[in-house]
This record gives sequence, C-alpha cells and structure tokens, in this order.
Amino acid sequence: MAQLFVASTFFGAMSLAAAIDSGRFGPAEQRRILLVSNNATAPEVVPPLDAAPGFAALRPRFDEVISWNDLLWPFHPSTWHPREQEWPLLNRLLRRHWSLVEDEPLHLVVESIQVPPARAFAEIFDDATITVYSDGLMSYGPTRESPPRDIATRIDQVLYLDLVSGLEPLLLSEYDIARATIATEAFRAVVTEVTKAVDGVADRTELAGQPMLIGQYLAALDIVTAAEEDELHARMLRGVAAQGSRTVLFKPHPSSTTRTSSALRATAERLGVDLVMLDDPVPVEVWYEALRPSLVVGAFSTGLSTASCYYDIPIATVGTELLLERITPYQNSNRIPITLADATMPRLAEDGTVHPPRIPADRVQEELLPLLVAVSYCMQNSAYPHLRDEATAYLAGNLNDSTRRYFKKRRLTALRLPGATASKRRYPTWLAAGARRLRGGS
Repeated sequence: MAQLFVASTFFGAMSLAAAIDSGRFGPAEQRRILLVSNNATAPEVVPPLDAAPGFAALRPRFDEVISWNDLLWPFHPSTWHPREQEWPLLNRLLRRHWSLVEDEPLHLVVESIQVPPARAFAEIFDDATITVYSDGLMSYGPTRESPPRDIATRIDQVLYLDLVSGLEPLLLSEYDIARATIATEAFRAVVTEVTKAVDGVADRTELAGQPMLIGQYLAALDIVTAAEEDELHARMLRGVAAQGSRTVLFKPHPSSTTRTSSALRATAERLGVDLVMLDDPVPVEVWYEALRPSLVVGAFSTGLSTASCYYDIPIATVGTELLLERITPYQNSNRIPITLADATMPRLAEDGTVHPPRIPADRVQEELLPLLVAVSYCMQNSAYPHLRDEATAYLAGNLNDSTRRYFKKRRLTALRLPGATASKRRYPTWLAAGARRLRGGS
C-alpha cells in the first residue's frame, strides 16, 4: 500500500515524522510520498515547506517529496476544488503522474479534512483509506464542516499531539472515529533532529533563558484590527518588561507583516528593552529546544501548549478576554483554542503579575470537559445533537460572571438554551389591531 502524506506547515510535517517514528504507519516497506502544499495567500513569495531550514532532517522518512503547488499552478491549493465528474479522471491522471499503480491500495494522510486540499484528495482518491492528523488545539473542538458519510467511513483514525492532558479531541467524534496520540518522546526527538539541522540556531547561546513572545496572525483573520493586534503584542512586552527583563525574544507569525515587527520595536525602545527578532522560518519548538526560554507569552497559539507540555517552560496568555468577545461568527474554529487558553493557562498582566489558570490542571474532567462540550455544541449543534443535554446541564448550573465570556446571548437564544435573552412575543400589526377591535378598543 502506498502512503500519501499531505503537509502545509513545518509543524504538521514534524507531527507526521513523529507519527512515522512511533510506528503509527507501519513498517517502512510501503512507498511513502510527502505532498507539500503551500497554502499561503501568495505562495509565489513564500518559500515552500521543503525549502525551509531544517527540513532536510525530515526528508529521509519519505521516498519522495512532491510540490502540490507546482502541479496545480495557477490554481491555489486552498481554493481549488474539482467537480464530481472529474474525480475518476483525476484519480487516474494523478496515479500515473506519481507512478502509483492504478489498482494499488492508497493510504491518504491529511490535515483539515473539511477543506481543500485535503477534501479534494479525499474525493479524488475515493478508494483510499484516510487518516486525519490534527492541526494543534483546534482538534479539541467540533469539526468545522462534517465530511459526507462516503468520506467519513474511510477515515480510520485521528492522530493528535497530547496538548491538553486528560482531554481527547472532539474532531470527527460525530462519526465515532478512533483517535490515537503521537508519542511525546517521538515529537521531541524530531524537533531535536530539526534543531541540529538548522544552521546557526545552536550558536545563539547568548539568548538562552530569555523570555519569548509568540506573535499571532489576528488582524488578517478579522478577529481584531491591526491597531488592536499591535497593542496586544505591546501588552505582552510591557508585562515581561515589568518583571525586569531587559532582553526579550519575539517569534513573529510566519504570515505576519513588517508592520507587526516595526510596531513592537517602537514599544521596546520606549521601554528600554532589547527586542531580538527570531524571524528564521523554523517552528517555534526549534527555539524551545535550542534556547529554553524562561517564559513564553502569547495569545492562544498552539506553541504555548507545546512549550508547557513538551518542554516544561512556564507560559502565560494575554488578551483572551478581548478575543472571546470579538471572534465571529460563533462557529469560528479559533474559538476552541482561545477558550482553552483563557480557561487553562496563566494570564500575564501589564504590571508583570502572573495570575493562575481559571481551571487548574487537576480539574480537566470536572470543569474543562463540560465547558468545552457546551461551547462545542453551541458552535456546531446540528452535527452534535447528542451533546445538547450535557450543554444544557452545564449552562443551567455554571453560567455566571466568570463563564459567560465563553457564550453569546444571541447564540444561546437561537438554540433555546439556558442563559438566553428573554423576549416578548411579537404579533403581526394586523393581528394586534384585530384583537383590539374584538376587545372594543380603538
């Protein structure tokens, strides 16, 4: 059986490498192809994954590395979707192009199954077994758009990194699909390999032990304005500066603009802080491995979880209250990562104080799981009707000043759940006038 792995990020490729090393895809006798998809808005100006520093450490696990963008051009991987009548033709053409035997069984390993390119491959290779691997904290939330049953029945498992101890992903649970973890030790070992393969990273020992800020890509997603995003990063910097740090590392988001870095540099100058930009196109985990920061601060990045779970580095969040208020629509998949960050991670104030998590680690089953069930049901109620009773029970017994931030009154009202806005029954004008005449009114 040939195995076709699809990756769009370095983090995803490292997860796949760790899963292979853990034995999740069987012995190495199968032909393994890594299909690299550059999903950047303008892929022409963003270096592809297989050209990134350190990728050479991952390459030996695959027999071939192929660019999906090169074959698909001028179409974009995130938007191209074949018509149904084209699926059989594309199946034959792609198999021949990649030297896959026409009737040979195929194992397809993809990220977000609900959108292209993963959805397109699942439709084209309609006889393939499918494994879905998670894209970080989003996997703990509901499936954004449940795949049709003819695809879902071919999914054998969901692979995920254990980023929240004691919690399993909700992703694709509506189809009762098995889930399995990617071994923590294997992931750490892969990061170590990549770190050694990146030139110059290990030499920056003078930066070891300094606090690190993780930039987020929020304004482009219309979660906040550009000015608010800059202020969010500034709040992070003011918080660590208030703790006495005079050197601070900043890892910008790979898709961020120069505006983000320029604004934060200006804040650093005012605070008398030496801001060191870590803008090499490598995953943040490489810097954890090489520099072991004293503190990692972000908004809701998966990088916060990997710092805490895999490297035992202290973490803190900033701005989750604002993000919970602003994120729209309610079904936005980023809602679950924001909720997890707000509920389970320490919070950094601008005076340098670190407040403890709202839900401690030993209360995952008692407090965090019911909260996520309720939020997930409100996000995708039609796909998870079996969660309604649990969501109703949680809202009836736990909706208060500290938990209301996770829910919107309009959403609760639309779903007729506890906490909904009380509304007066409205009648059509003509019906109300008729009722007055019957009562003898004017």
